[in-house]
Amino acid sequence: MQFLDQARQRAKAFSDRLGLRVGEVMQFSRNFYAELQTSDGHGATEVLVNPADGAVQIEYGPAMMWNTVYGMHYGSRSPARISSAQAQGIAQQWLRARGSTLIAGDPESYPGYYTLHTMRDGKISGMLSVNSSTGQVWYHTWHGTYIAMSQR
Repeated sequence: MQFLDQARQRAKAFSDRLGLRVGEVMQFSRNFYAELQTSDGHGATEVLVNPADGAVQIEYGPAMMWNTVYGMHYGSRSPARISSAQAQGIAQQWLRARGSTLIAGDPESYPGYYTLHTMRDGKISGMLSVNSSTGQVWYHTWHGTYIAMSQR
């Protein structure tokens, strides 16, 4: 698979089985990423699409480990202690503490965590997530270099 629309089709087949819909789809040098949403547009989970064979799986890291609906902590819903704005601040502080000049983008909310694009000169560079209960940060090292994005 080489194209965003092919990755979107694969993610859609996966999301249909869960009763979800596909939001943004991103292409990176190592994989495709897709955000899955509920019917009312709220973030549900995130998936990876393998460019070699088109296989779709729940994304490593936060989507597997922190997601309180579609991940390993299914059913452990507790109210978010950290707001979207606080998550962005935590992400920015985390980046600065590591000597990074990246900027934390706007948070996307998922059950149990937020995911943010990291930006360089106004362009997407990568992603990280912030746990909505603990504030723990998890950088998405598995994507590789950002290439393109499609939103619908």
